Amino acid sequence: MTHRPIDPGPLAQVSLEATGDRWTLVFVRELPHPPAKVWQALTDPAQVGEWAPYTVDRNLGSIGEATLTMVDGDTAEPMSATVLRAGEPRLLEHTWGDDLLRWVLTPTETGTRLTLRHTLAERDWTPRVAAGWHICLVVAQRLLDGDPVGPIRGEAAREHGWDELHQSYAGRLGIVLDSMVP
Repeated sequence: MTHRPIDPGPLAQVSLEATGDRWTLVFVRELPHPPAKVWQALTDPAQVGEWAPYTVDRNLGSIGEATLTMVDGDTAEPMSATVLRAGEPRLLEHTWGDDLLRWVLTPTETGTRLTLRHTLAERDWTPRVAAGWHICLVVAQRLLDGDPVGPIRGEAAREHGWDELHQSYAGRLGIVLDSMVP
């Protein structure tokens, strides 16, 4: 699928925290939309499928089991998920395989501050994760703005600045990249 080019814009505010034997990427993005509208983009399957790296089998706005299917071109990989907390329109917490995602929506004068805390096992993966979420959330904002570009997932993200974002987030997070691994 060919997408209209997107401008990834500036890097988001990011930090990295040790969480026991795991790592938490803290990714903050300002969105010019109210929390209730952003909440719908995070939970409604039709909207999630238009911006996220996965599709979902149900609305994520309630606690319980779900399936998040990773999509990369023609490849789809279902992964188990559990919605642990669903406090509309401010807090969504769910697993994604072995990872934990905690989305906090804070109202601001101009819309919403979205804070994603993505906890994962490998510290060296955090710049990749940051670059991926960066592109996904640019696409989500375009969806919320009423100018959707369609999901940009997997290898397709490389055509929209993923490699540069990956390198830039690695620098910001203090992670030295192995030159052999994209």
